[in-house]
Amino acid sequence: MQQLGNAINDSLSESDPIAEAIGEIKKEGYDVFLVLEATIGLNRNESSSVDGVVPKRFVASEVSFSQQDHAFLKALKITMDE
Repeated sequence: MQQLGNAINDSLSESDPIAEAIGEIKKEGYDVFLVLEATIGLNRNESSSVDGVVPKRFVASEVSFSQQDHAFLKALKITMDE
């Protein structure tokens, strides 16, 4: 999970469109901070177990996105199944 979090952070940090957008906002005299919330669901295959232990199931909670959320994700080139 930590590796996934680092990968997401790295991709955001290295994104030219995000850097440009933040630069434009800063030019207008605003301080910028970005907070993202991610829900990550894990589901181990039922056929796989470690040492005979039945794996736990993790289920992602249902999330609703605003038009602004969709526009932001699109700017990051992230697509979502509707």
